[in-house]
Amino acid sequence: MASSAAPTASTAPNSLPEEVITCLQNARFLHLATCSNNVPHVSLMNYTYLPSSPYTKTPIIIMTTPPASRKTRNLESNPLVSLLVHDWISHRPPTLNQPGRSPSPTRPAPRSGSLAELLLGMNTASLSRISTTINGTAELLESDSDEESWYKAQHLANNTFGSHAENNDGSYPVVGVWGNSACTPGSATDNDGEGDGGTKCYVEDDDVRVVVVRVSGGRTADWKGQTRDWTITTDAMLASISGI
Repeated sequence: MASSAAPTASTAPNSLPEEVITCLQNARFLHLATCSNNVPHVSLMNYTYLPSSPYTKTPIIIMTTPPASRKTRNLESNPLVSLLVHDWISHRPPTLNQPGRSPSPTRPAPRSGSLAELLLGMNTASLSRISTTINGTAELLESDSDEESWYKAQHLANNTFGSHAENNDGSYPVVGVWGNSACTPGSATDNDGEGDGGTKCYVEDDDVRVVVVRVSGGRTADWKGQTRDWTITTDAMLASISGI
């Protein structure tokens, strides 16, 4: 019987596969899976991808988390994480009018051959490529350390927030999912410290913890269901293999 295992590929030293890099550059959020005492937990996170940094030659992903959140507690007891990133555009297909089935959202269909239809097809073709699961080890950086300050600065520079309406001072107000303004950690809008990863206070607040995930490998899948496993080949691994 033929093996059903996905093909495995090693990357160039200290780098991710090109399609994974593209996916990370296109996506706005990722899903972070943590686990403690055999209880899994998934969080929606904004992130920053760096191919390397002054502190490591290998690819890393930066996130921030409130100190009292469940994912922070999970990371303190179990640093192994899995991330899901995808650049697919989700279009729910028409659903049958059956009891218990969620109806499809109604939207006017573009006319056949129209510019809107053409642009939709182009955008879908350019973005709907792969999803990737990324495995790695997370580290909660020491508060107020130089390393934490450097990574947090990179994360802030990579993530912008706000609506299209400017305040009088030229800044942009932060509006939450339910229309509230910027949340204050510990308040009712903070949801007991557990954020959705896309709100400004979960990146910029002084109390947030900076998380760095050192990538070890993962799996990519395309819309046809084809998969490929990949691993990060580090300089140390190459030296070990070659006997240097």
